[in-house]
Amino acid sequence: MAGSTVRPSAPHDSPEGDIARRLLDSAAVLAYDPATDVDWETPLDRDFHGASPEWSTLYGTAYWQELTEEQRKELTRQEAASVASTGIWFEMILQQMVLRDVYAKDPTSAEVQWALTEIAEECRHSIMFARGAEKLGAPPYRPHRFAVELGRVFKTVAFGEAAYAAILVAEEVLDVMQRDWMRDERVVPFVRTINNIHVVEESRHMKFARDQTRKRLAGAGRVRRQINALVIAVASYVIVTSMVNREVYAHAGLDAERALAEAKANEHHKSMMRSSCSGLMEFLASCGLLTRPALVFYKRAHLV
Repeated sequence: MAGSTVRPSAPHDSPEGDIARRLLDSAAVLAYDPATDVDWETPLDRDFHGASPEWSTLYGTAYWQELTEEQRKELTRQEAASVASTGIWFEMILQQMVLRDVYAKDPTSAEVQWALTEIAEECRHSIMFARGAEKLGAPPYRPHRFAVELGRVFKTVAFGEAAYAAILVAEEVLDVMQRDWMRDERVVPFVRTINNIHVVEESRHMKFARDQTRKRLAGAGRVRRQINALVIAVASYVIVTSMVNREVYAHAGLDAERALAEAKANEHHKSMMRSSCSGLMEFLASCGLLTRPALVFYKRAHLV
């Protein structure tokens, strides 16, 4: 582990900077360097899954029952690589939104220094995910072109609570599934390490995103809440539905058309997604961001 963050000493930080200061202290004590903390040298052991089987999009389907253990393991490795690739895509969006948010603000403040620390951690995560996906034997999965272009627009125009709440959605969904994967001895060890690093460091990012969402909404009127609630919901739908690329089935050697059809109808996976988002939905509701139009998109993404 490597902690390289310097605690800010700016005496003029407001009480609002308390959370940022605590996060900086945490990062100074508990931080990782994936380049050295992950075992990149040991060859991939194909006796392991890439993710907990219960999180597979096909788990519980008739097709899953027909697959051999080797096919199931290969599918979970491809799905884990796809989730990692989607994580890289969104982390690039996140970094740009956070950097734009603190542009020209007081660099001696705890909040700006924490924001820069978070960006540095996200950069390391993106490299870690890329190396992990490559080691899993997966191609460079990319979201659909439409999603990529929507992301380009979103990272350019989203600000305030819309930006931070969308960041929170992406991080919370990943957090729940990765907590399962990192404890699961059926998952290949280097992926468990990657998940552990991400869970520990993202817990700080989620605290900051929740704090910023609440702060930015203070005094916000009904129209602003309604608009941003919808923006966040649309962004969440695009992020969640992009996690598992449809190409994973072909790369795992499966009948892609059948796999895609059964995955879309898989009630077990929909239930897993809903359970992973229960706390997140409670938070959004407490902020007045769970409006009727927003719920349409959360339901389509099987988050409620």
